[in-house]
Amino acid sequence: MTRYRHRPVLRALLIAGALAAAPLVAACSDNNMGPATPATATNSTIVFSMPSPAPQVPNPDAQISAAAAKQLCDMMRPDIDKWRTEGATVGRASFNGTVHDWAARNGGLNGTVLKDRGVVDQITTQNCPDVRQQALGALDTDDLASALVGFGG
Repeated sequence: MTRYRHRPVLRALLIAGALAAAPLVAACSDNNMGPATPATATNSTIVFSMPSPAPQVPNPDAQISAAAAKQLCDMMRPDIDKWRTEGATVGRASFNGTVHDWAARNGGLNGTVLKDRGVVDQITTQNCPDVRQQALGALDTDDLASALVGFGG
């Protein structure tokens, strides 16, 4: 230890290390009185919570609220210029993403659109005919249902 007498930093590190190791040694012994005993495996239980008994699947017969219909129009409106610029093929892919996103945000309406793609035309005809007309032109289609891919046929 005499060679560390002039090195206070090393001495402090050695003391800190010894102090840090003390609780580990104590934790390994039985009541801190006897020799340390090796750790043994214990039985542990993993608990999984069960889902609610009510099914959490989308209802394809769900009614589309006025707020959800307005949201579809609001989500489509800013994308129309982009669809026009991208061209009909790429624009349709983007349109599909918008409809999927809208349906997911509104309680899983994807099932409703799967059952009847024409619902998108109905919603836009009733709630935002101007947006629908602009989308039809940008997507080069006669109806929005025809521009939907991945929603069934």
